[in-house]
Amino acid sequence: MKVLMINGSPHKDGNTALALREIASQLEKNGIGSEIVWIGNKPVRGCFACGSCANLPGRCVFDDDVCNSISAKFAESDALVVGSPVYYGQPNGALLSIIQRALYSNSGALAGKPAASVAVCRRGGATASFETLNMPFLMCNMYLVGSQYWNIVYGRTPGEASLDAEGMQTMRSLANNLAFLLKSTGGKAAPGRGDEPREATHFIR
Repeated sequence: MKVLMINGSPHKDGNTALALREIASQLEKNGIGSEIVWIGNKPVRGCFACGSCANLPGRCVFDDDVCNSISAKFAESDALVVGSPVYYGQPNGALLSIIQRALYSNSGALAGKPAASVAVCRRGGATASFETLNMPFLMCNMYLVGSQYWNIVYGRTPGEASLDAEGMQTMRSLANNLAFLLKSTGGKAAPGRGDEPREATHFIR
């Protein structure tokens, strides 16, 4: 079994990476593999709501950034963990753009699989960012994995997060919970709503 982890920080080896590596290390102790993918620091497109991905199953129509290369890893992954620094009480905008486009065009590859998010901040805004990161998962038939506390790590300068003893323990507990869930299901995606056609209603007709 394999967990895909997305480092949503523009800094490849900052505190977000440190938090995700702590999860990866604990997953390995539980016999679960993982891959950490960095979104990089090049420009990322936002979703234009063009709907063109309906004609490109599993892909966004824009193929000039990392979105599709990350999305392509969904099918071969048994769970997803997304980590982000906190900017103005929100996750990194580039990461949100990738998540929105990837899930809108390829959420079927993740349906029924476990998901977790991690917010890393200097001081505040972590819970708001954490909730924002979780929202898409709750709309895509995914199953949120928690820990002994909200999945939050504190740290400002690179490496400082390692001094957050509770935060690091929270990451390990998250990994243990995720490993337990994967082993309990054998890595099989849960059925979600199954074969029942989706009912999509609108407030304004």
